[in-house]
Amino acid sequence: MSNTRWFLFAFLLAAHTGQAAEPLLTQQILFKKGDQGYHTYRIPALVVSKKGTILAFAEARKNNGGDAGDIDLVVRRSEDGGRSWDKMKMIQSVGNATAGNPCPVVERRSGTILLPYSVDNKSVFIKKSTDDGRTWSKPVDITKSTLLKTWHWVGPGPGHGIQLQNGRLVIPCWAGLRKDLAFGGPQISYVIYSDDGGKSWKVGGAGLPDLSDECEVVELSPNVMYMTARSRQGKRQRVFSISRDAGLTWTDSKFDPRLPEPSCQGSIVRVSRKGKGDRNRIVAAWPANPKARNRMTVYMSYDECKSWPVSKVIHQGGGAYSDLAVNGKQEILLLYEKDSYASITLARFNVEWLKLK
Repeated sequence: MSNTRWFLFAFLLAAHTGQAAEPLLTQQILFKKGDQGYHTYRIPALVVSKKGTILAFAEARKNNGGDAGDIDLVVRRSEDGGRSWDKMKMIQSVGNATAGNPCPVVERRSGTILLPYSVDNKSVFIKKSTDDGRTWSKPVDITKSTLLKTWHWVGPGPGHGIQLQNGRLVIPCWAGLRKDLAFGGPQISYVIYSDDGGKSWKVGGAGLPDLSDECEVVELSPNVMYMTARSRQGKRQRVFSISRDAGLTWTDSKFDPRLPEPSCQGSIVRVSRKGKGDRNRIVAAWPANPKARNRMTVYMSYDECKSWPVSKVIHQGGGAYSDLAVNGKQEILLLYEKDSYASITLARFNVEWLKLK
């Protein structure tokens, strides 16, 4: 029997008998410090198109690794579930200013990919792609409908947004609460939402002031969301909040002592939902060392984020910002900043690897 026939036979046999897949973990660099004339790449974001194409976004920092200055938004595409990638493409530049905080979301009905981002952390723009991320529209300024007049600094995500089962698009955001204070003053985690496919946006609810900032959300059940956010106040534990009205209001933000972090952005995604023999699985990731940005750890919950019985370190060294997605084969994709921002690396793994001791 040829190798091809043997692998096909083995695959069909495993599917027929319900045999679990073999543990899988691969890692590859998508953005490397110094490549294509950029000093550093930071702030990863991932999204899976309606057709299954994976889009990996990042900030391409031209002159140094700092958060301000000449920073472009770039993207790479994969049409085979994250195994191979096309060349990097710059999709937004604002001269010597900063185009940052990418937070893409897919509108399921039309397949349109929407990309909210910030400029100099003072305004919010959005671009759209209707051809699976190959080309992008001109940016549209949506600041007035996404930032309260009493707030100042702003950033979507960073990471990814979600579409609820009722069709509402939700983008997690953070904002500065006082215009008279420099960047880094009191901040808040909140969401913006659209009920018309991204044509118009409104400010939704927020967590408690100055307990958290950069955040991501996941839908638990219809209209119910869980928010995980970067902590403030030196607490060094993930902050969480619940919305039961599709993001209009949120419960009081709380620190979770079971989830240590060094005060860093983190990511979360649903892998599966109970039904047809499957079970609820939500996966989250962030650096788990409360003293430094290292020990990138992946967590899994079976009970809609009430507990996190599974956790595994995917990289012991430097690890900071990240984003998560799930490809068409139910493989989990983790795009994360690695080794003191030397690269943004994609880890592709399955549930079997995550559960493997």
